[in-house]
Amino acid sequence: MSEISENIKKYKTELPKNVTLVAVSKTKPVEDLMEAYEAGQRVFGENKIQEMESKWQEMPKDIEWHMIGHVQRNKVKYMAPFVSLIHAVDSLKLLKEINKQALKNDRKINCLLQIKIAEEDSKFGMEASLASEILISEEFKELKNVSVVGLMGMATFTEDESQVASEFERLKVIFKNFRSKHSALKTLSMGMSGDYKLAIEHGSTMVRIGSSIFGSRN
Repeated sequence: MSEISENIKKYKTELPKNVTLVAVSKTKPVEDLMEAYEAGQRVFGENKIQEMESKWQEMPKDIEWHMIGHVQRNKVKYMAPFVSLIHAVDSLKLLKEINKQALKNDRKINCLLQIKIAEEDSKFGMEASLASEILISEEFKELKNVSVVGLMGMATFTEDESQVASEFERLKVIFKNFRSKHSALKTLSMGMSGDYKLAIEHGSTMVRIGSSIFGSRN
């Protein structure tokens, strides 16, 4: 059995049943993804829309493709026919564009709102207060072809576990608060290869793992 298959099997047995594994396959060739697919993996995360589209063309059609990177509005049309979940939605403008392209493709696209929890400036995301305003706005209610199904956040890239834990805890509290008003919110996406165990302890239901499955990227 290949290393990739073994890694997938390890995560499948280790992760709690309520946690979805997104195999982050960006920059990796289709044959690597197919090894993961043959080991039972069906959810893949990419951060470049064109790369994701070409893999979608080549690979089996029962795969859920997740767009996990920052999304430029002018590229939404390329993934609108097939994308399952867009993780990093950080504005109402982007939601409107996703809605417009979903409508053209006669589908409804699931999205997560990205909440900024890290102290680093480099991380995208919006303040929780803005996300809350969007969800109750009339403009959002008119968007019939997008569905916000949860929240996503990325912790600071640091060795300091207590800081990461407190950022995850903050997002967990925000998520609980949002869920009490919006029952459609089911997914809390946080945690990557280095900090997924901590994220799960703090209520994550979806983890994004790449290098620990596919090996380091060039």
